[in-house]
Amino acid sequence: MNLEKNVKKISEKIKTSLICSNYDFSDIIFVAVTKTETIETVEKLIECGILHIGESRVQELLRKYEVLGDKANWHMIGHLQKNKVKYIVDKVSFIHSLDSESLALEIEKRASKIDRVINCLVEVNISGEESKHGLEPSELERFLRKVNKLSHVNIVGLMTMAPYSDDSENSRRFFKELKALASEIKDKSIENISMKYLSMGMSNDFEVALQEGANMIRIGRALFKNDV
Repeated sequence: MNLEKNVKKISEKIKTSLICSNYDFSDIIFVAVTKTETIETVEKLIECGILHIGESRVQELLRKYEVLGDKANWHMIGHLQKNKVKYIVDKVSFIHSLDSESLALEIEKRASKIDRVINCLVEVNISGEESKHGLEPSELERFLRKVNKLSHVNIVGLMTMAPYSDDSENSRRFFKELKALASEIKDKSIENISMKYLSMGMSNDFEVALQEGANMIRIGRALFKNDV
């Protein structure tokens, strides 16, 4: 595995995908999803200029944060249980998986105790798959109007996962739908709600996601294999 080579290849693919986009390369937040990778591997990623690290499990995030601390911007990208919020609220830059009012209230409670505002993305289950977490699109506006007065929960966009497919074109319609949903919400000008970020696209479909308006992508497998 040549991390530096893989980072460069992925970066070139990002640039190519943005040719017809409103975004520049510098606008894109490249979140490296490190899962069970070693702390040494994360350190190498940081040396390569990848400063956003995503974890889907609280335990993994804590293990790496204990050693690396604020050398990286930490993203909680997996499903977050309310009883785990207290462990990460002082460590994360973004929570990608806000999907219930009760979770929002718990983040508010914990963040207020340390006077910290947490950037949150609302997870939307665009595909309607039962195996995935997230709000249904029809629930989104109502949810946002319930939580927009929370002073320590800063909602800055949406996140989704398309159904896995070997053909990235199969993801395109789901990314289009999330982009359209974000535009609808933006047009409603809900107080304290921003649609600054669209977190969508992973190793198998990030190029299509970027073409459809993503400005935050979550890449794991492609970073750690031998042939990007």
